[in-house]
Amino acid sequence: MATANPYELHLERTLANFTALTPLSFIERAAHVYPDQCAVIHGELRRSWRETYARCRRLASALNKRGIGPGDTVAILAPNVPAILEASFGVPMAGAVLNTLNTRLDAGLIAFCLDHGEAKVLITDIELSATAKAALAKTSHPPLVIDITDALASGGDLIGEMTYEAFLQTGDPEFEWRWPEDEWEAISLNYTSGTTGNPKGVVYHHRGAYLNALSNAVGWNLGHHPVYLWTLPMFHCNGWCFPWTLAAVAGTSVCARRVDAATIFNAIADHGVTHFCGAPIVLGFILNAAPEAKRSFGHTVEVMTAAAPPPAAVLEGMQRAGFKTTHVYGLTETYGPAVICAWKPEWNALPSQEQAIIKARQGVRYHALEGLTVMDPGTMQPVPADGETMGEVMLRGNILMKGYLKNPEATQEAFAGGWFHSGDLGVLEPDGYIRLKDRSKDIIISGGENISSIEIEDTLYRHPDVLEAAVVARPDETWGETPCAFVLLKAGSQTAEEDIMAFCKDNLARFKCPKTIVFGDLPKTSTGKIQKFKLRERAANLMMGS
Repeated sequence: MATANPYELHLERTLANFTALTPLSFIERAAHVYPDQCAVIHGELRRSWRETYARCRRLASALNKRGIGPGDTVAILAPNVPAILEASFGVPMAGAVLNTLNTRLDAGLIAFCLDHGEAKVLITDIELSATAKAALAKTSHPPLVIDITDALASGGDLIGEMTYEAFLQTGDPEFEWRWPEDEWEAISLNYTSGTTGNPKGVVYHHRGAYLNALSNAVGWNLGHHPVYLWTLPMFHCNGWCFPWTLAAVAGTSVCARRVDAATIFNAIADHGVTHFCGAPIVLGFILNAAPEAKRSFGHTVEVMTAAAPPPAAVLEGMQRAGFKTTHVYGLTETYGPAVICAWKPEWNALPSQEQAIIKARQGVRYHALEGLTVMDPGTMQPVPADGETMGEVMLRGNILMKGYLKNPEATQEAFAGGWFHSGDLGVLEPDGYIRLKDRSKDIIISGGENISSIEIEDTLYRHPDVLEAAVVARPDETWGETPCAFVLLKAGSQTAEEDIMAFCKDNLARFKCPKTIVFGDLPKTSTGKIQKFKLRERAANLMMGS
């Protein structure tokens, strides 16, 4: 007869020894411990953690008074302004799920997200009113609309029932917000970029958001009271969980509606910015800044970057300019960063060029990620750590999504074999660090945004004069990658590059449009399949001017 485990006898979960994890606890602590510490800077605006916490509670209360609660979705369409930071807390405090919408999407895709997520409320920035209005006209069940009026906005119209500030005034600053009954409850909904067809709705839970927020702080040696500049869009993976991270360490958010070199240098010089995140394009803003945009500063600024691996020369240049760069890797499905190129002290003795090559690797698992490997997706066996054998990067642990909303087939496929299939191809280095080699499904990462080559090809094929089309990534010093379209026109067609460009702009979001059009025959296999690897070589040669 088996002996009972003594550690399971009379030792049970109670209210005293177990609480569901939620990142909402971080702002409550920040307001209690550091009430007067600056939480938000936006233009001339300054707000403390006490004030920010009260505003978040007002938002939760106002939503509850409108009947918004567990299972409801609240969408927000806004640049990096205080309202989207407050929504990161206020919406889940009401028990609802936050859906931050990509401001670069066209009205049709925004309408899809609103309908698919069944948004009950849309909080939208006045500057984006035209897109929001067009999207709302396409929705099946239009939500309650609240307008964000920002003194720094450039134009726009009021299209909602009331302004955001008026809406907050209907809420209680002492509202007793809802702690999740289960940390597995959804906290946010983030849509992928729609690599095949419509975007998929990625669902985050409170536990994963809590753990990845802390992983950000530990992995980046963030410390208390950093001054963080929002160059990374807060709509993207909930700002890589950094709204919650900054509450955990009582940091200061410097909001930026627009990101350019002058904004970055001014924020560093005027506000003492210590940290910011961004795609390699942001690094390019800094390195290619005009002399009049630059400002001097006397401290090292920590930068976290992801998306297409930054070239070694860029990393070298950043170091010379006073910026220390940390390279991370992740996906929407992993709450943002899940892999980090953890730096080892012995690498400091290496020449700067060698250091940059090491930094360009994706790295090792985040502290809250339980599994990271490169496998043969057919056999589900790890590839040898030889830096040469390619396989699919796979991950598992608490910072993986709950799944795709209303899409059980895609969820099962993503989690097949007990691992999350990233779709990215890479190698495992002898020291255990991973390095990406290629991306399956031909995803193009431009300025940190995923762009589907299939979506662009489908658009090109709709042009009456296009016979064949294929799209691949072309290396770009500014954007990391941009779409390059190879087009074979129908016989006798006189269509010019400008015509193809204009057609794409009429049918795609601007950031998805090809930046290069190349006319001519497309290389094919004996079975008629277009050989994209040859087109990638051509695109790379275009970059080199050959």
